[in-house]
Amino acid sequence: MKTAYYEPGIYLLFLLWLAGISFPAHAQKELEVLTRWTAYSDAPNTLIHYISNEALSMLAQRKKNSNNIRTLEQWKHRQQYIARVLSNAIGAFPLKTPLYATITRTIDKDDFKVEHMVYQSQPGYYVTASLFIPAGLGNKKAPAIIYCSGHSDKGYRTYQQVLLNLVKKGFVVFAFDPAGQGERVQYLKQDLQTSLFKWPAFEHSYIGAQLFITGNTLARDFIWDGIRAIDYLFSRAEVDTARIGITGRSGGGTQSTFIAAFDDRIKAVAPENYITSFTSLLQSIGLQDAEQNFFSGIKNGLDIADLLILKAPRPTLVLTTTRDMFPIEGAREAEAELQRVFKAYNAGDHFNLVTDDAPHASTPNNRAAMYAFFQKVFGMPGPSADETVTPLSAAELQVTPTGQVVTSYKGATLFSLNGEAAVQKIALLRQQQEQKTGYAALLRQARRLSNYQQLPYQSPVYMGTYVKPPYRIEKYRVETGKGYIIPYLLLRPQQANGKAVIYLNPWGKLADTTIGSEMEQLARKGITVLAPDLAGTGEMGPGSFRGDSFIDSIAYNTWFTAVMTGNSITGIHASDISLLVQILKKDSLVNAVYGMAKTFMAPALLHAAAFDKNLEGVVLLEPYTSYRSIVTSLYYKPQFMYSTVARAIGNYDLPYLAASLAPRPLLIINPTDGNGNLLEDPATEDLSVIRQGYATHAGKLLHITTGQPQQAISGILDQWITQNESK
Repeated sequence: MKTAYYEPGIYLLFLLWLAGISFPAHAQKELEVLTRWTAYSDAPNTLIHYISNEALSMLAQRKKNSNNIRTLEQWKHRQQYIARVLSNAIGAFPLKTPLYATITRTIDKDDFKVEHMVYQSQPGYYVTASLFIPAGLGNKKAPAIIYCSGHSDKGYRTYQQVLLNLVKKGFVVFAFDPAGQGERVQYLKQDLQTSLFKWPAFEHSYIGAQLFITGNTLARDFIWDGIRAIDYLFSRAEVDTARIGITGRSGGGTQSTFIAAFDDRIKAVAPENYITSFTSLLQSIGLQDAEQNFFSGIKNGLDIADLLILKAPRPTLVLTTTRDMFPIEGAREAEAELQRVFKAYNAGDHFNLVTDDAPHASTPNNRAAMYAFFQKVFGMPGPSADETVTPLSAAELQVTPTGQVVTSYKGATLFSLNGEAAVQKIALLRQQQEQKTGYAALLRQARRLSNYQQLPYQSPVYMGTYVKPPYRIEKYRVETGKGYIIPYLLLRPQQANGKAVIYLNPWGKLADTTIGSEMEQLARKGITVLAPDLAGTGEMGPGSFRGDSFIDSIAYNTWFTAVMTGNSITGIHASDISLLVQILKKDSLVNAVYGMAKTFMAPALLHAAAFDKNLEGVVLLEPYTSYRSIVTSLYYKPQFMYSTVARAIGNYDLPYLAASLAPRPLLIINPTDGNGNLLEDPATEDLSVIRQGYATHAGKLLHITTGQPQQAISGILDQWITQNESK
């Protein structure tokens, strides 16, 4: 057990870590604020609804702007805008380095052969791929089709029906595994063959979130793998590099659309089971996993159709199904807009959308339409029907010696590549901050990236009282001015001492309504306690939305939606906390307001306190120490995701926010790393930043205690209370 003490001198340090006895069930029910209020029956879905409504409003404005485009020159201007915004949203690509493409084995069949290979899209970062070459080419060159895999754990091996049909029709076909799929699993189980995650979208989103926090995007890495695939095709004598097309279904439809948007060497594109609209997605299944999202895309007026509009009038075929999970309504909206831009180029015949009656699936009719499309564009005569093929066995399709890149080549992973970028940014930020005398510039970055807003005061609505001497619990709700409410409890002591604490528990306001809990102990000491349910917690969440990346009870897709709108859940919560501060400041029985937050509510409180000087002190109980600790942890705690901010790394971090609070009192109890493990060493990098910030101010106002067992904390805090009571 290791501790570091800086004696506090405020009444705020009145809290206990005690095991409590819950109120009876009927009492718990009485403390709910929204029970029996039909108007708030959908309150648990507040968070996703608020973020989605913001996105829908942005998309409505985009649609209005698009509808005003009348001329070809206007469309060209739109294309220039899309290129600029999309480039910023995806992020800068790495430098092109040698591919070091290596053929691992060759499979010969009667009418084609397959060359299995690995190439390095980035140094030491291996991509598994297969090149399918028709027999009988001789010295002739053939058009090539790049096939992008959907969310199959087997990667492109699932899609042999398409791959082999294209080869039979005379195309060279290049298929590669996306990261997290096939032989490129990033998080292996002990069997060293399968992923720790249930399916690929989970793996994509788990690492994708770390990339977002660092200022990178998984979309960029997926696109770059595809761009380097094109580079490889340019090295092959069999390929007519003037005739390269790209297709893929579902997640492969996403990849083919994105890759084609960034590389003019793609001469024809045919995404399947992907094209819809963000509006339809938001109104149905929600935005999808990490590689399908990018920074502030919706905020800056982008929609899915823009990825195809960008390169118009390049030949484009959109393949859809009537009952796809990607709504057909959105596909038809995209079709109407795409037809307008292609007609403006006098190239209406370069675009088509075909639909078959099916769910989210590949159908023979759609496959035949795709074959015919590429045959027409690239001048390949012959039948376009979908033929019966004999698939290759799993053994024949294995590319690497072990069946997985990470065990065959010990190369880089998305985590290691992102970690290297994060370490560089963190070091630069620290160097820059050491050269400054304050935190003003850093706080401006934090405010901008979190999208914190100072909300105007709103009058709360009283909703009842539960009397429990020596205090009473009053129930309130308050409108935020953003289309949703905050329900909260107010514990009013009979002998109030003028101090108030905003008490934030990530599991909601009822989680600590127990005998002997921190909230009760504060109230018994004369401190007024305001315990809210912020959006996504308690009565306000988490809601029914799951998305395609629901990991350990966290809907990553909600966080991605915030990223696409230039928002953050942390910023939403911090803004709401500041509103609650205003409410307490107007209370006649309160003259000083403090904040206390548990675990992953701590970042929101730190943001609020950094921007709102009306919070006169802060207590953090088991907070994770930094965003750095999340992006540099191979395994981080998914529950921490909602409290993170995209692009924070290199711009600011939680320890700097904490340090900026000096000389206001700050108490940190049992800080943890990015996976929730208690830190036993007080001399960590993050905590040293905080101490350094307080060193030039009133050091006695900072108290950090680490590695404390529960029973020891109770004793330490009892001592603090006694010391303060004697003053």
